[in-house]
Amino acid sequence: MVNCVIKNWQGENVGETTLELRVAKEENASHIVHRALVRQMTNSRQGNASTKTRGEVRGGGRKPWRQKGTGRARAGSIRSPLWRGGGVIFGPKPKDYNIKMNRKERRLALRTAFNSRQEDLIVVEDFAPQFPKPKTKELVIALSRWSISGGAKVLVILKEIAQNVHLSARNLPNLKAIKANNLNVYDLLWADKIVTTADALAEIQEVYND
Repeated sequence: MVNCVIKNWQGENVGETTLELRVAKEENASHIVHRALVRQMTNSRQGNASTKTRGEVRGGGRKPWRQKGTGRARAGSIRSPLWRGGGVIFGPKPKDYNIKMNRKERRLALRTAFNSRQEDLIVVEDFAPQFPKPKTKELVIALSRWSISGGAKVLVILKEIAQNVHLSARNLPNLKAIKANNLNVYDLLWADKIVTTADALAEIQEVYND
């Protein structure tokens, strides 16, 4: 169990909460997190690259010239892979790159990855009421009050993403806002700092501790 300080909108400490997740053993932790990361990145590949073989290219039905007597090399089709406009030899075809991983292993990897970021975790109060209208500048100032430098990559985890918060955050190239029930290993490892609200942290422990 880890005690986390809760900060308010002004960056002041206003309370405490706890983080308690069942994680992988130390000797297996990096392995299972790596497997989950490879799975996520591999499964994001579309695998829809496709080329046509000589049998699929349009045209080339008849022999372009007779076999002998012309002085030219013999040819059976203008769609040979040796010809311009011909088919492709051993080109890519649609492929499923998906890697399977058991649900319990995925959850364990996610909890382990999140727990490994304790030192970079900042817990704050719900700040949606601070945005009566979209204002990116206010969010940037708040991040600095929470001791986050301007060039840091920030992952913001919220229980629900209010429309004005979404509109304020989307203009920042190094900031990504996700819902607590959409956690993924890649985002957790990508971020330099992780900002989460207290209610989102509670939901993470409730949803992913099964």
